Amino acid sequence: MKILCQIRDVVAAQVAAAAPEDELIAVPRDGDLPAGVSGEVLLIYPWASPNLSQVLARGVHWIHALGTGVDAFPFHLLSGQTLTCSRGASAIPIAEWVLATMLAFEKRLPESWIRSVPAEGWSRASLGALHGRTLGVVGFGGIGTAVAQRALPFGMRVCAYRRSATPSGITGVEVVRSLSELVAASDHVVIAAPATPETHHVFNRDIFAALKPGAHLVNIARGALVDQDALRAALDDGRVAMASLDAVEPEPLPAGHWMYTHPRVRLSPHISWSMPGAVDLLIEPFIDNLRRYKAGEPLTGIVDLATGY
Repeated sequence: MKILCQIRDVVAAQVAAAAPEDELIAVPRDGDLPAGVSGEVLLIYPWASPNLSQVLARGVHWIHALGTGVDAFPFHLLSGQTLTCSRGASAIPIAEWVLATMLAFEKRLPESWIRSVPAEGWSRASLGALHGRTLGVVGFGGIGTAVAQRALPFGMRVCAYRRSATPSGITGVEVVRSLSELVAASDHVVIAAPATPETHHVFNRDIFAALKPGAHLVNIARGALVDQDALRAALDDGRVAMASLDAVEPEPLPAGHWMYTHPRVRLSPHISWSMPGAVDLLIEPFIDNLRRYKAGEPLTGIVDLATGY
């Protein structure tokens, strides 16, 4: 099987090692392709390369985007090809990051660490707990599910909001009917939904007005889901006690942006996916799908072009 590849060499080497019987052909991300280069499969990052339309014309039937979100992929360039992605592959590290941010919020970390005798006295503090708190998860795919599964053993009540009203499939996780209902009941709100035209700025002034006062907002999805002007207003008036943001808009934020210095914002540079072996987790769905493709079996992680994920 010929696989056209537009990912960096170190990752391509891992793919080649996992599929030694197939021919991995590195193609440039811009400029003209060498004459005669063709392949049925294209492995690419989940965004456009300058010459993508030319690459697709070289016999490509199936494209795999090496990532979990495809909101930056140019769907309009497709002409009948199947698009898959590594959906949910980063669920483990991202879910751990979410739990870390929630614990940091409740346990006042790092501000509760000391370098001298604390003013409030030794063995005195006003810390929170995850036990008994309500977690609201927006989007209940692989990542949202992984977050819920890790929150339940902490004694949290877990609610989920998603496009479908079908049961969660996880004992202890209740599906609510509306986003307003979810945020009104939640002490921690985790955004784990895909970025689509339908979810653009779904966290707007109305949703922030419905939010439980003093809630902690966590975004590990995409910055486009949040109206950042509305978020700033909610942070300033205390409706949002803290926003732990691994995804913002744009990325990177420009120098001097208000999020860098706002006392209620904890900002990280889109790294919640990181852990030892994180790249392997992204590659595994492609290798499994490659076996399926050659065997004529249904592929997993197929992107619905109508919904955008």
